Order: sequence, then structure tokens, then C-alpha cells
Amino acid sequence: MSTSPLARLGGWWATDLQEITSELSALDGGGRWAVAIPYRGAPVLARFATWSREMPSGAVGPWAGPAAADWDTSMDESEYVAAVETTREAIAAGSVYQANICRVLSAQLPTPEADDIAGLWALLDTGNPSPHGGFLRLPGSDVAIVSASPELFLQVRPTNVGSSARSGPIKGTGRTVADLTAKDAAENIMIVDLVRNDLSRVSVPGSVMVPTLLEVQQHPGLVHLVSYVESLLVAGTSWVDLLEATFPPGSVTGAPKLSALDLIASLEPVEREFYCGAFGWVDADTGEAELAVAIRTFWLRDGILRFGTGAGITWGSEAAAEWRETELKAARLVDVASRTWQAAGP
Repeated sequence: MSTSPLARLGGWWATDLQEITSELSALDGGGRWAVAIPYRGAPVLARFATWSREMPSGAVGPWAGPAAADWDTSMDESEYVAAVETTREAIAAGSVYQANICRVLSAQLPTPEADDIAGLWALLDTGNPSPHGGFLRLPGSDVAIVSASPELFLQVRPTNVGSSARSGPIKGTGRTVADLTAKDAAENIMIVDLVRNDLSRVSVPGSVMVPTLLEVQQHPGLVHLVSYVESLLVAGTSWVDLLEATFPPGSVTGAPKLSALDLIASLEPVEREFYCGAFGWVDADTGEAELAVAIRTFWLRDGILRFGTGAGITWGSEAAAEWRETELKAARLVDVASRTWQAAGP
């Protein structure tokens, strides 16, 4: 990995690292922060002094990805199908209505000298561009994350009547629009209700709205159903308050959330780590922020590249089809990551 701390978030290049902390209260202080919050565990908050639209010279190093055949999975098809059926049994018993079941792919990188996740970002930016893509590279702290997330977790903006919050849960995936089903729509609406409930805990009563429901969005190689939930935050809401109310994201957990979290913990054999967490930036000076749900996300540690993929399970799920959905979500991204990238010469 390159020795230079660097982030690419929201169209900006962040350099001149000032501090790293896990204290969410720092986001209510000052400065502009790169934010990576794992699904479980301590947040990684990095304050950079300089945010520029211009790429720093020599910022992006080489990348040599693993061979396509070298990827392992935390659950094979039979194990994943069994987890789906267990989830359907829990739904039948009334424990949950929906739960997102995930697996983690992993592969050893072939060349330690070509392991810069900024190079992987460069490949993804071309081969799988996304509205919330970016990376965070913090050498010496085992933090190397690159995301091609299409999903908005939280956008916060100041308004003349307070701060607004916006979330864009994704539920429903297919190769084409024709693949989307009534099950996808029902699942999306369940999660919209969950996100509405989460935001209502820190929002002005009556301000939570759903301006967009079941919008079809095109992304590289697939389509999604996306809805948007908006609200006006109660004055004085801190980042600790906001994340306590909304995290982990509803679209990657399930409904009811606490029951889904327990079920997920009992079924998934490895930790999700940064996958399904939150990734993006917070500007404590302006009150602006944009965090993505950390799906379509890779993270690198000790020479091992990891990538998560999953599917939302309802009573209407067909287990083999849910496995295929996890394959669809992973296929293009893993293919891109298995290539090589070399920076152009000066």
C-alpha cells in the first residue's frame, strides 16, 4: 500500500491528514472528515486539512488484482440456500418480516508491490462508476477501503429552518426491469417503513416524508428499485444521536431491525466488517454530509482483499434465486477488481 494517507470522496481529493479518531462526537466539532463506520465495531474518522478537485501528483499507485478463480466465499451455494430457508422459517414464525443475508468473498493479492486501493478505485471508476464511489487509504492503520456504492445512507444539509436528512434505501435488483417482481416492491416498502421509523426518532414530528417510492434506477449491469425518505432533524441533533437512531442501515439489516440483527448474527459465519456499514464524508464546519451504505465495497488487510454481497429475504423468496442475486451483484465488481491498473507516466 502507498505510504501517503489519501481519500477520494464526493468528487474531492483529501490530503494532509490531521487526525484519526473513533469518537463520533468529533463530527460535531470542526473540520471535514472522511468517515468509514464498520457494520460492527469502532468507527474510523479521518480529518484531512486539504480537499481539492485536482488529483494530487503521484496519488494513485499500481493495482494487480487476484485471479478470478482465486476468490473464496464465506458461504457456498448450499450453505447460502440453507440460510435463506432458515430465514423463511423465522418469517413464518413471526420473528422477522425481512432480513438481509450476506456472504463475504476473499482473495489473496498476487503482488504486494501493486496493492494500492487507489488503483482499484481507478479501475472501478471506469468499469463500474457509481454515485457514491470513493476510497480511503490510511497506511499504518489497516484501513484501505474502496467503494462503488449506489446507495445513499444519509445526506445531511443545512436549510433555513434547520438541518434536513435524506436516505435512499435500495431493495429490488435485476438484470433488467423485467426481472423486478412484486416481491421486490413489497420488500422495498418494508424497508422504507423501517427507515421512516428510524429517522422519526430524531426528526421534527410530521416532517418525515417519502417523496420518491419505487423508482427504477439503472446501474452498470443491473437495475435497482430505489425510494427516498426525507425529514427535518430536531434542533441540536448530534451525529451520535443520528447514528444511534439509524445505524446499521435498514436496507442491509431487516425488519424489525433488532430481530433481524440477531438472526443475521446467527447465520453469517464471518464478520461483515466494513461491508454494510457507512462510508463517506462529513463537513463539521458547514453542517453538510453524505454517507453511503457500504455495499459494492472492497477492503484490504494483510494482503487479503474482501468483498461482500447479499440479498434481502422475505417469505416470497426463492432460495436459489436469492443466491443468483448475490452472484449478480458481485460478478461485475469482482471482474473489475481482478484486473490490473498502472498509473500513466509523467
